Amino acid sequence: MAKSKYNAQKVSYISVPSQVINTLSSSSLQTLLLSPKKPSRNRFLSCSSYKNPRVWFFALFLFGFLRMLKLCFDLDPLVPFYPYPCVTSQTQEKSRSQLVFPSDGVEHGQKDQEAAPFNDLGSKSEVGSASNNEKSSESAAKDEYLKSIVKSKPLTSNRYGKSNGDGKGSEFWKQPDGLGYKPCLDFSSGYRRGSEAIVKNRRKYLLVVVSGGMNQQRNQIVDAVVIARILGAALVVPILQVNVIWGDESEFSDIFDLEHFKRVLANDVRIVSSLPSTHIMKRAVEEKRTPLHVSPQWIRARYLKPLNREGVLLLRGLDSRLSKDLPSDLQKLRCKVAFHALRFAPSIMQLGNRLAERMRSKGPYLALHLRMEKDVWVRTGCLPGLSPKYDEMINNERKRRPELLTGRSNMTYHDRKLAGLCPLNALEVTRLLKALGAPKDARIYWAGGQPLGGKEALLPLTIEFPHFYNKEDLALPGELEPFANRASLMAAIDYVVSEQSDVFMPSHGGNMGHAIQV
Repeated sequence: MAKSKYNAQKVSYISVPSQVINTLSSSSLQTLLLSPKKPSRNRFLSCSSYKNPRVWFFALFLFGFLRMLKLCFDLDPLVPFYPYPCVTSQTQEKSRSQLVFPSDGVEHGQKDQEAAPFNDLGSKSEVGSASNNEKSSESAAKDEYLKSIVKSKPLTSNRYGKSNGDGKGSEFWKQPDGLGYKPCLDFSSGYRRGSEAIVKNRRKYLLVVVSGGMNQQRNQIVDAVVIARILGAALVVPILQVNVIWGDESEFSDIFDLEHFKRVLANDVRIVSSLPSTHIMKRAVEEKRTPLHVSPQWIRARYLKPLNREGVLLLRGLDSRLSKDLPSDLQKLRCKVAFHALRFAPSIMQLGNRLAERMRSKGPYLALHLRMEKDVWVRTGCLPGLSPKYDEMINNERKRRPELLTGRSNMTYHDRKLAGLCPLNALEVTRLLKALGAPKDARIYWAGGQPLGGKEALLPLTIEFPHFYNKEDLALPGELEPFANRASLMAAIDYVVSEQSDVFMPSHGGNMGHAIQV
């Protein structure tokens, strides 16, 4: 009985076409009939097994897996993986490049429309319009979009993008899409309710003295307004300390539009030009050593009681004293001051706009903020690398005035260089621009003071990029005379031209670079 059952099993799993049987010898056939090896495999291949749903599920899974592999290697448009890493992350890299090479800002909202001829097919607005116009052929639109991306080669070192003089066709000039982010200055109802009492206050006044260069002073003015709001005090127009390096004696109204400043902040903080007569004879509470990055709670606990008692508070050295992590309403106020209230004086805006128009007259342009002045090399603890003569000059100046070194005095020059704390010299900036794919005919506006070493220090840049200009090159005779020997006003002109550029790049992290990048 067991033998007949065993034979029945043998018959059930052998399924061989007759053509194959005819080709087998009798010994081979006998071996097949008597071999008991692995009956499970043959059971799987039997005719009855094709009706098993597990077999069909496995077959479908295997087919789908092989199909997916084929799509990946064939660059099918439906699969978002390509052999070009730069292409796959193009959209993300564009938004990231805006932080490094921003082309927007508060007044750059209109620039995206102006720069439309330089946008590639990958911009969101164009892809969106294409999909709306061709709903019936969505797959064809995706295929065309993929081809347009693959055709645009990623930027490579030592290779210029194609350019016909106006910047069109060059990958270097393509603009970021913003990823849908928009300015938002909608304050909460609680903030608006508290504004009325703060604006009407006539008992408390805040005096501030700001120092440093123009962009450093600008940041401190922004924080001064926020601190006045936190304390519920009126802000006296900030006093600009005379710059110890450039000897600039410019006042607030020389650089900024004072009336515009007051008008924009009228519902947030009360701004007065000077202390009222009722408070002139009062003893101001002076604070010189505010810690770094203090919170609104710390400011109220420290200053509110003496301010209520005396009525006047004097603060100095506000650089980076206020925390960058503020409640939403105070952070919005900070942005409102920086990008709406602090507008440059009309004379600066007019000249800056004229210079920007002259730069743009022949196509897009790059703004390059060069930090190669003598004081920058001294303060950063770095060497210009021009020649032993200039290196020795900087070392001697640093020994003579060690207080100018901004920090980390225990680090050697080489340590600073490796840590990325040193400004780029002209040769290093040239290499970076070429690696980014800047076309040789790119128009470059360079902002900043005269570099140590003069024009010779800029030779690597001017040789590789001959269309190299600054405000002295672009201004007509007599246009810069009202701003002569006023470093802050000159810096403000550079800011206006740089803010309107298509691409911005600083050679060293600084206040101007950070402000334009936002």
